[in-house]
Amino acid sequence: MRDSESEIPDIRDAVHLCIDMQNIFAAGGLWETPWMDRVLPAITDIASRYTVRTVFSRFITPEEPEDRPGQWQSYFRHWREATRNRIPPFGLELVPALARFVPPALVIDKPAYSAFSNPGLADLLVGKRIGTVVVTGAETDVCVLSTVLSAVDLGFRVVIVEDALCSSSDVGHDALMTMYRTRFHGQVDLVTAEELEEFWRE
Repeated sequence: MRDSESEIPDIRDAVHLCIDMQNIFAAGGLWETPWMDRVLPAITDIASRYTVRTVFSRFITPEEPEDRPGQWQSYFRHWREATRNRIPPFGLELVPALARFVPPALVIDKPAYSAFSNPGLADLLVGKRIGTVVVTGAETDVCVLSTVLSAVDLGFRVVIVEDALCSSSDVGHDALMTMYRTRFHGQVDLVTAEELEEFWRE
């Protein structure tokens, strides 16, 4: 429990936005994120409680590096094994523990780091009068970071579930947690998975 000085406002008109919990980032995947297994139970619990309010994003790679603009081409030349002409389709699917929630949970595919690089996401949230995004997923210091900053720019309140994020970099994860706590007061709140149930009552 938080003390009265640090208590956050109740979470209302929200969706659970789960970032890139895909097989490519799971154990044995090309972009394995070592602690994904550690946070998956918390994310699974959140998705089970708020299934109809859950949106999963998937990072969808191009068929060829040249299918993306600018620096993405050199990125995918380096990671050619991740392009859709090389990677088995299963690699880009959600991990099975979460895929079972779809439907009624939704899936948004994106071509870049931010989930909002698919403009349909913002349209969906605005159309449903969503004011808050509750963020979980991978990776803290890449796709989650980009999504959080996009959400802030678009005017959404962001609630980050700090024990439901994972990264392949402990240093990057810790740096981002510090940044969220010190630089985004009033726009970004951090809660634990246990606290989320307390603050988000439908």
